[in-house]
Amino acid sequence: MKPLILVSNDDGIEAPGLRELAGALDDLGEVMVVAPDRERSAQSHALSLDRPLRVVDHKPGWWAVDGTPADCVYLALLNLLPRKPSLVASGINRGYNLGSDLFYSGTVAAAVEAAVRGAPAFAISMERGAPEGYTVAGEFARALGHAVLAEGLPPKTLLNVNVPNHGKIQGYRWTRLGQRVYREQVEMRTDLRGQRYFWIGGPELDVEDVPDSDVTAVRSGFVSVTPLDLDLTSHQLLGSLPGWRLPGFEAILDQEAPRR
Repeated sequence: MKPLILVSNDDGIEAPGLRELAGALDDLGEVMVVAPDRERSAQSHALSLDRPLRVVDHKPGWWAVDGTPADCVYLALLNLLPRKPSLVASGINRGYNLGSDLFYSGTVAAAVEAAVRGAPAFAISMERGAPEGYTVAGEFARALGHAVLAEGLPPKTLLNVNVPNHGKIQGYRWTRLGQRVYREQVEMRTDLRGQRYFWIGGPELDVEDVPDSDVTAVRSGFVSVTPLDLDLTSHQLLGSLPGWRLPGFEAILDQEAPRR
């Protein structure tokens, strides 16, 4: 039996990157697609728990969901797919997901949801630019998908991939999360009825990063592959916390227990 491969994204069911990714992985197994019915960028790991979800048959083996990327993978793994997938791939996102972007990215969240549920997964994003870049990103996704199917991934881990789209690709690097810094910006405007509204978020700032980061790799023309772990515990901080004092609360604990 061919391995089952689930493909999802946050740019929506009609996104060219989704078609490229599904096509690139097609000869590795049986590909099925469950993706949002429209763009759901920057949804992070939101789940739609306050309303029902609608699923539309887009074409054979493809479903469109009126929910978030995490909704799509949740539904796919627990209901829509005939069996557990051997691989989940999310993308190809239009725009990088580097450094702290992963906390906001719906593309990464789809892969995280798969990892939470025990399925090997990777998210792949591409620098904005010429649409021809999707072909290169698709070729890398196919190579990586082949490797993941052959080697597997440790439980509760995933891979975050970013592909440059400027000039010739120099190769690929195994990287760690870098620093992607944006200008902190809130712009207030007034509508025709005199009510305030706000636009948040500013452009990326050019900051120097460490040599082995994802940001440095893509700037140098390399595909970055960053392994992520779902355990966000700061073990360094955990080791120092027993030395902290919490005077107010400790005083309460030191009081004699009230008698009944």
